[in-house]
Amino acid sequence: MSFKDAVLLVLLAAIWGASFIFMRALAPILGPVVTATTRTLVAGVFLVAVFWLLRTRLDWRRNWRHYLIVGVVNSAIPFALYSFAALRLPAAVPAIVNALTPLWGAVFAALLLADRFTLRKALGLSLGIAGVALIALRGAGLSAVPDPLAVGACILATACYGFSGSYIKRWASGVAPRAMTAVSLLFAGLSLLPFALLLPPPGPVPAQAWLLAVGFALLCSALAYLIYFRLIASAGVTAALSVTLLIPAFAFLWEFLFFDAKLSWAALVGAALVLSGTGLVAARRKAAPGGNAPVAPLPPATAK
Repeated sequence: MSFKDAVLLVLLAAIWGASFIFMRALAPILGPVVTATTRTLVAGVFLVAVFWLLRTRLDWRRNWRHYLIVGVVNSAIPFALYSFAALRLPAAVPAIVNALTPLWGAVFAALLLADRFTLRKALGLSLGIAGVALIALRGAGLSAVPDPLAVGACILATACYGFSGSYIKRWASGVAPRAMTAVSLLFAGLSLLPFALLLPPPGPVPAQAWLLAVGFALLCSALAYLIYFRLIASAGVTAALSVTLLIPAFAFLWEFLFFDAKLSWAALVGAALVLSGTGLVAARRKAAPGGNAPVAPLPPATAK
């Protein structure tokens, strides 16, 4: 990896780590559903416009069902769940749980793709479950009480990500990743819009909050995905996906700087277990000479 790519990787981790801070700031003002709706709709419109200007083929008619399914499962539901969790948890905790995504990916790959669920993957999954259970049962902060419901929402969000990856590989592998990202985000926002009207913000929303929400969408979804695809092109898929392991560190850093937050020993030990398990599952054997290169995956929506 070149120095420029390393800088982009760290920048991407910093941006996606900040997404949990944005959600913690916005969810109490806008509500979880409106926060998720604004993020997906603004980012989707922006990316579709960018790729249209770049003359990227989006194949609306052919792939609209895939865009809708992936938009709902990979963006709409997880973003709403993480925004709900942001009302109850320090920002670093959802970022830690987010690292379960590759573990869920291994589970759904075994179920839907007949991928071998090896002993190494089973051990990684066990470590991840143990880490999340420790966080949920012992509390996240020094003065926090356990909140299994919020942690459970984060776990369900990562399960959605894991399912989406296998769905795309089995049924939508022919869809260009850029088109899938842009249009699925747009469809996610449109699917959330009726729920946002039914569950409006709990009170008056200052203009600064709406500006922050738009900035959140453009920075943590639109710009972040453009950086992600740039990394895939220059450094490869494996290097780009390693951003998942850096996100919790930046989420904790931003929370410490902006909220003066501290994490308990349970959160730190749980983070170590989750990241260790993720490392075991994500580790790949070297491909045989002449083997196929990995296909560029859809970016994780929150870290995505």
